[in-house]
Amino acid sequence: MPPSQARAIARILPAMNTSDGAGVRLRRSLGSGEGTRLDPFLMLDEFSSFNPGDYIAGFPSHPHRGFETVTYILDGHMRHEDHLGNQGDLKSGGVQWMTAGRGIIHSEMPQQEQGRMRGFQLWINLPAKEKMKPAGYRDILPEEIPVHALPAGGQVKVIAGHLQTDDVTLAGPIHGLSTEPLYLDVTLPAKGTFSQRMTPGHNAMAYLFEGNVRLAGSETLLATHSAAILTDGDHVEFVAGDEGARFLLLSGRPLGEPIVQYGPFVMNTVAEIEQAIHDYQTGRLTEA
Repeated sequence: MPPSQARAIARILPAMNTSDGAGVRLRRSLGSGEGTRLDPFLMLDEFSSFNPGDYIAGFPSHPHRGFETVTYILDGHMRHEDHLGNQGDLKSGGVQWMTAGRGIIHSEMPQQEQGRMRGFQLWINLPAKEKMKPAGYRDILPEEIPVHALPAGGQVKVIAGHLQTDDVTLAGPIHGLSTEPLYLDVTLPAKGTFSQRMTPGHNAMAYLFEGNVRLAGSETLLATHSAAILTDGDHVEFVAGDEGARFLLLSGRPLGEPIVQYGPFVMNTVAEIEQAIHDYQTGRLTEA
């Protein structure tokens, strides 16, 4: 058996302030500029505000093709509607896993006029052979997401893939996809630790949104609202700082395919992007 290899921080991507939709203010780490993707992940946005003016306008009707979006609401209430008449109601702790595939036209609109709106949206690429498959989505209720209490305090919510520690293996509601995504929401108390077995060869990152944390064996503290791109290895261990920590741990199988993106369309060639634009303009984006 080859020796165990712990993952370390390869580089850090501070989240950049930006806006999207009809003026929703957010922080973007992955996807914030050239060279900031992590195959198969295209973009990661964090939104968090008590000010309705930062989020109330939402994301009016817009198209997508060629990838998946994962919307995870920590606090708040958001409604989804698409061109097929489907409706989803995301509330605190819920997740929507949407596959744009060939094409979807949808809206994501806050259903509150006050209070905190906080959460994340992750874009995951689809392999070329799946980019034109039928669109679909799944709303995952909070009670469908397994929560594992860590022995020394803290917890892990398993949204996709498997939590794999020395003590437990726990499957999330999303698994079996081509990109084999892992999506964990980890909360640690002050000085708390968490270790996870990882699939060698899969790309991985951690996004810290509360407190501070470091990787075992390193004195480098990851700053809040920063993404740590990790080196390869078969496991990773985190140690929270004096404030405790809460972070997302993401990994996935890299596709190794060309990426051509034009706004809400992510394909493999310029010709496919031109076709997506033409299909949208002529009303054919969502045709079977």
